[in-house]
Amino acid sequence: MTIRRTCSLTALSVLLVATGVSAADVDPGVHRRLAEVDTTKVWIHLTDKDLAGPALDAALAAAAETLSPRTATRRAQRRTAPGLVDQHDLPVAPAYLDTLARLGVEPVVVSRWLNAVSAYVDEATLGAIGDLPFVRAIELVRRGELVDPVSSAPAALPLGGGFYGLATTQLEQIGLPALHDTGATGAGIVVGILDTGFKRDHEAFNNPDHPLTIVAEHDFINDDPDTGPEPGDPSSQHRHGTLILGTLGAYMPGTLVGGAYDASFILCKTEDTSDEYQGEEDFYVAALEFIEANGGDVATSSLRYTDWYTDDDYDGVTAVTSIGVNIATSNGVFCCTSVGNSGHDSNPATSNLGAPADALEVISVGAVESTGEIVGFSSDGPTADGRVKPEVLAQGSGTYTVDADVPDEYRTASGTSLSCPLVAGAVACLAQAQPGWTVPQMRDLLFRTASYFEAFGTFDPLYVEGYGIIDAAAANALDCNGNGSPDDEDIAGGGSADVDGDGIPDECQCGPDIDGTGDVGFGDLLAVISAWGPCTGSCVQDLDGSGDVGFADLLMVISAWGPCA
Repeated sequence: MTIRRTCSLTALSVLLVATGVSAADVDPGVHRRLAEVDTTKVWIHLTDKDLAGPALDAALAAAAETLSPRTATRRAQRRTAPGLVDQHDLPVAPAYLDTLARLGVEPVVVSRWLNAVSAYVDEATLGAIGDLPFVRAIELVRRGELVDPVSSAPAALPLGGGFYGLATTQLEQIGLPALHDTGATGAGIVVGILDTGFKRDHEAFNNPDHPLTIVAEHDFINDDPDTGPEPGDPSSQHRHGTLILGTLGAYMPGTLVGGAYDASFILCKTEDTSDEYQGEEDFYVAALEFIEANGGDVATSSLRYTDWYTDDDYDGVTAVTSIGVNIATSNGVFCCTSVGNSGHDSNPATSNLGAPADALEVISVGAVESTGEIVGFSSDGPTADGRVKPEVLAQGSGTYTVDADVPDEYRTASGTSLSCPLVAGAVACLAQAQPGWTVPQMRDLLFRTASYFEAFGTFDPLYVEGYGIIDAAAANALDCNGNGSPDDEDIAGGGSADVDGDGIPDECQCGPDIDGTGDVGFGDLLAVISAWGPCTGSCVQDLDGSGDVGFADLLMVISAWGPCA
């Protein structure tokens, strides 16, 4: 059956060539590029997955069965797309790959999500591919630049710096220690990092009492499972990724502790520091698929794709990396990305964005000083379709992390690539504290509690500061019942009662603990007895909201006797 299908497709291709009809939309930029070089890397976008009817239903059922347990659980909790799986989860059609191979196409990346293949082609091969009836479009694989630190310097060890050591200020600025105090430290959460590579010999990754946990890793540049330094790598290959990993996962109490120190990690080596353009978008999308398939909850990256794109392309649905992020977020993966280090101005009509910071539900991160002032290099928005970017801020100037080359030293680095993992760490801890929050709900609650929104009730109209510096503890506290909706909206909408009028849903409180001691006991019993009868004014002893303090309220105290849960 497969052989007959391939012959039929080949015959149709010949017919199309003979009649001068092209089946695919070929980006003119591909021809321009091939006029400069012999071969170039392109995306070959396919029309479908070559399945329909019962065969499609069976394939979708099989895809659901092959999801890892972590991936299935995350999708069930947070996926916003319908169902548990869709056609993005189906493999690229083998018959189509076979036909491309007969034309000499050697895939670099085969993307289920995009239903596309990246490969190097010359002009002759391009023409043959473009005439295949199952090829929808051909476009360049865009190249990106790493959002490199604008500066970096050794750091002196702290003297009496407390548990977080050097990281104290940068974590306190975004409310993370207060969130950690509630028990949300990233435990049980998996964070994926897309970056240059990772050297893991630092003492802060190998604390005997708390070693770093890696659940999966892959080098997409060399297509091997080792994301550490390898023979042939530039001497700088591992540095940037190691800085990011340190910001998130370091654990050396009193010296440096990362923002999500109890999280586990998926490491993806996607950026080649030997090239003028360190990243290619096919590796980025492949890494996102890898993180999602391996049960990642959060993905963080510091790449900015601008080559061969125009400002009009940053609409959230055009750039390939942005499309990949959109699919990841629809599957319940919280995606964070640096907005870039290209600076900003006071003109809201101009923008210094790149992809995937324009993606629809990515959390795009700008940078501030430790004092809270915006840093001059932090890029501004908006997107082509007028959405707010960046959305949130964290410290990206003098941010503390590990030294990537000396296993017992530490350093500072500056850039939005350092503020982004701070936000990703906060998101990881919030995902632990609020496992039911979807991507839109996480974004909404982070934005509502960020500094600019708290001060002005809106976002920065210049598209420089977004909603402001995040406050992870405040975001968590805004939704005490974990339903993804702010508590004031629950009360206003009638979904939650607030008998005592304190703005906190009653289900989040230990109502019978009238004296606020944390226990329901004799003090609360006496409070009910002393207020017996009709309420006048505020009446916290009226636990059932009946307007009278009586036997029903007394029974509520007795039934809740003991420590508050």
